[in-house]
Amino acid sequence: MLQVDLQKRLGDFTIDVAFEIEDRGITALFGRSGAGKTTLVNMMAGLLRPDSGRLHIGGQTLFDSAAKVNVRPERRRVGYVFQEGRLFPHLSVKANLLYGRRFAPKGERYQDAAQIIDLLGLGGLLARRPAALSGGEKQRVAIGRALLSQPRLLLMDEPLAALDAARKSEIMGHIECLHNVLGVPIVYVSHALEEVTRLANHMVLLADGGVVATGSAVDIMSQPDLSPHTGRHEAGALIETQVSGHDKFGLTELAFAGGVFRVAGLDLAVGAAVRARIRARDVAIATTRPSDLSILNVFPGRVAEMHESGGAAIDLQLDIGVKLWARITARSAHELELVPGREVFALVKSVAIDRHSLGLAQPPNRN
Repeated sequence: MLQVDLQKRLGDFTIDVAFEIEDRGITALFGRSGAGKTTLVNMMAGLLRPDSGRLHIGGQTLFDSAAKVNVRPERRRVGYVFQEGRLFPHLSVKANLLYGRRFAPKGERYQDAAQIIDLLGLGGLLARRPAALSGGEKQRVAIGRALLSQPRLLLMDEPLAALDAARKSEIMGHIECLHNVLGVPIVYVSHALEEVTRLANHMVLLADGGVVATGSAVDIMSQPDLSPHTGRHEAGALIETQVSGHDKFGLTELAFAGGVFRVAGLDLAVGAAVRARIRARDVAIATTRPSDLSILNVFPGRVAEMHESGGAAIDLQLDIGVKLWARITARSAHELELVPGREVFALVKSVAIDRHSLGLAQPPNRN
C-alpha cells in the first residue's frame, strides 16, 4: 500500500494531499498545470521536504513529521524519471544505466540489467554518449537507469512532454511492456488524457494543491462532474475493449460488453486490449433505430441519468451494457422527451474514435 498524507506551503501556494492506493499497477497523478503534481512527486522522492505529514510505501515509513523520520532520497528506493532525461553527459549509455545500482544493497538487486536493456531496446546504444541520442532514446535510457536502481516505486514526471507523437506512442509501449513484465508499481504524472487513457489503472485527480477524486481510471474518467478538472469538452467514458477483428474496408472491430465499436484501422493483433475514450460530445441520440445512416456504431440502451451541464447542455448517462455519456442540448432532450429509463439508441461516428481517443497517438516510425 502507498499511503500519502503530505502538506507543504510554497509562497502563496499550499499543497495538502492525502490518499491511499495499492502499490501495484500504474497510478496517474492527473491535473492541469499548477495543480501541484510535480511538487507532490518531489516530496515523495525526498527532493523536497514536506512541512508536515506522513509517507509510507510497502509498510516502510519514508517520512513522518511527528516521529521525525525523513529517509534520504538515495535510501528511499524510489526511482525517478524526469521530463527530460537528465543523463550524465560524460558517461556512456551503459554507464548511465548502471549508475543507480550502487544505491541498492547487493542482496536486493532484483532487476536484471540484460533484461531491461532488451525490453527497452537499448542493446545497440550502450557505447554511445547522451549527445548522440534522440529524445526518445534518452528517455528510454532514463527509464532503464531508474529501474536498475532497484526501486520499490517508480515516479515518472511527465516523461513524454518533450517528445513528438510518434515517440510518445513508442515510449508508452515500452512503459506498458516494462510494467507487465517487471511489475514495478508506477506513479505517472500527466495532464495528457491520451496517456492516462492508455496507461493508468488507478487515478488521483489533483486541483489547486488538493485531491479532487481517487479511484480506478475507468471510473474517474467517466464522471462528467469532474470534467472541470479534466477539460469540459473532454467529458466522456473510458471503455475496456479488445480487438476482435479487422474488416476488408480498413476498419478494426473493438469488442466490449455492449457490442462492437468499428474504428479506423489499427495495427494491433486480434486479442489486444485497448481502452477507448468516447467523448460525450461525439455521441448522438435517437429514440428509434435509424436506417440509411453513415454512422456504423449504433447501440441500443437506455437513459440512466440526466445532469445539467451548464448553459443549454444536458449530460446523459446511457446504459448500453457499459456506461456511456452523451452531451446534447436541453432543447433536444425536451423534443425527444428523454427521461431516465427511456430506451434510446446511441450513435458514435467511427472517425470520432481516433488514435488519440485510444491513447495510441501515431504509430512510431521504424525507419
